Amino acid sequence: MKIVGIAACTSGIAHTYIAKEKIVRAAQELGFEAHIETQGTIGTEDEVTPEQIREADVALIAADIKVGGKERFKGLPIVEVPTEAVIKAPKKLLLTIQGKVMKN
Repeated sequence: MKIVGIAACTSGIAHTYIAKEKIVRAAQELGFEAHIETQGTIGTEDEVTPEQIREADVALIAADIKVGGKERFKGLPIVEVPTEAVIKAPKKLLLTIQGKVMKN
């Protein structure tokens, strides 16, 4: 499964980067591919590319605030969760998403 997405928290610092790291690490351990950009106080980092979006199976938004650029994911299933859900159980979340995406 190929995942693209955004991580963002209210302060744009700690939880943003922790969520991104948890998603990427869990994806690697499950044999998935994940490209997650961060949006925060210093702007957008590691912005997902149009090619990554075209190849993706799902968009994952792990955010506690409103994020910009979700329209880029039009046509993909979009899953939105708080950063806490990703931080607490990233593998479980990704497997749940896989189950739902592969059904459709």
